[in-house]
Amino acid sequence: QVQLVESGGGLVQAGGSLTLSCAASGRTFSNYDMGWFRQAPGKEREFAGGISRSGGSTYYADSVKGRFTISRDNAKNAVSLQMNSLKPEDTAVYYCAAAWFGRRWTASAMDYWGKGTLVTVSS
Repeated sequence: QVQLVESGGGLVQAGGSLTLSCAASGRTFSNYDMGWFRQAPGKEREFAGGISRSGGSTYYADSVKGRFTISRDNAKNAVSLQMNSLKPEDTAVYYCAAAWFGRRWTASAMDYWGKGTLVTVSS
């Protein structure tokens, strides 16, 4: 089992930056692909960014590519999401998720989830 706890959400102005953190508990953290997903009111949960087990490969949704950066520190059992140039449409609850062997970056492919942290971007 893997326990995930997100932090760092809050209210920011459009164009600003925010960094989300995810702390994981588990002996095999480095064996999991890690991803960040987000869900806005009335919308389905969508993929934002993902990172491979070793951290050697990263993946991003087109909507955030060039603005968001995902990283991980396996020694500290942590994954982060640096968000720059934030837009009002980025407003959502952001979730940290882990997959033992993810064949695709979809919510249904993830095995463990955090409870989420709210990010609100105002105009």
